[in-house]
Amino acid sequence: MKAKTIKGNSIEEIETQINENVTATFKPSLAILFMSLQQDCKKVCDILDVNGIAVFGASTAGEFIDGEIGQGSIVLMLLDMNPGYFKVIFQETGERTTYEIAKQIGNEGKKLFANPAFFIASGGIATDGEKIIAGFAEAVGKEVTIYGGMAGDDLNLTESFVFSNGKISENGIVAIIIDEDKISLNGIATCGWKPIGTTRTVTKSDGAVVYTIDDEPALELVLKYLGVKFDLDSSKDVVLNIGAYFPLQLERENAEPVMRTVMFVNKEDHSLICAGNVPQGSKLRFSLPPDFDVIDKVVEECNELKITHQNQGDAMVMFSCISRQLSFGQMISEEIERVQQVWDCPLIGFFSYGEIGKSKKGKHEFHNNTCCIVVLKEK
Repeated sequence: MKAKTIKGNSIEEIETQINENVTATFKPSLAILFMSLQQDCKKVCDILDVNGIAVFGASTAGEFIDGEIGQGSIVLMLLDMNPGYFKVIFQETGERTTYEIAKQIGNEGKKLFANPAFFIASGGIATDGEKIIAGFAEAVGKEVTIYGGMAGDDLNLTESFVFSNGKISENGIVAIIIDEDKISLNGIATCGWKPIGTTRTVTKSDGAVVYTIDDEPALELVLKYLGVKFDLDSSKDVVLNIGAYFPLQLERENAEPVMRTVMFVNKEDHSLICAGNVPQGSKLRFSLPPDFDVIDKVVEECNELKITHQNQGDAMVMFSCISRQLSFGQMISEEIERVQQVWDCPLIGFFSYGEIGKSKKGKHEFHNNTCCIVVLKEK
């Protein structure tokens, strides 16, 4: 399987590069497409459709190939994967729940392949990533291989989309179902964040809403503990000043902590709204802002994956939380470049609003503030 990456700031640039790359010796069957909402995804999909290329696409909060990071641009990975080894599925919620459509895609996978793996992206700012995991687990089993990310919208935090050939939806899931007997799909969800302070207890929560921590109003405790003084007038203020720099680490027994980003606050009841569920009774710690040690930890875990599960790769996909870019600043380019060097193959990725993947000691689950790397290799 061969892979080639393309990057452009206009539809015309992308069309020219697609035409230059599709040749008698390289005939891609699949395109992984990440792009800003400032661009017209329908036009790019139409260009790929004319060439008979299946599309897996998502809007972004920033996109990249290799070490080149763009804003407002289009990135594209073309793969010449055997069409018999995969199928792109697109499902909208409609009257169904996210859980139900995830379960349906899982059932489709079981019909297609004896050992299906799933590569997904979901639209919708408020979509519950844990419901997606639950739907696939119900259909395929808890050991299902599933990696993916939640689409972004240039950090406007209003609406995000997924798309495929002739289809686009804010409330949907696009998936590549892959035959794991033909294509190995291995990855890791890693964050490298260091905890700080004592362990605290979530004393009142409902889903992603945290009302009290140690019986104190959650917002007041966070601002007091972190010494942060902001008016937090908009959701972007919250992400920029709390979520990006001070993610919550939910502690678990015999597993890595799972990260939760604070996305919104409610000034009336002083609650925090996170980008993922925070069960009542959870034990949590705050995090230190990142430094180069965080990148070293991410690269170390990638090297462990290479040694133990995936020695070589034909292509790589990265879902990196937008909070990482905000808090890392220029360091984020180094993280992307160093991760790519582990397998030294073409890489595409975007800055997401949530990540799905497997941590070193855990199962496949929903993450925030995390870097999720997926490596594909034809067997």
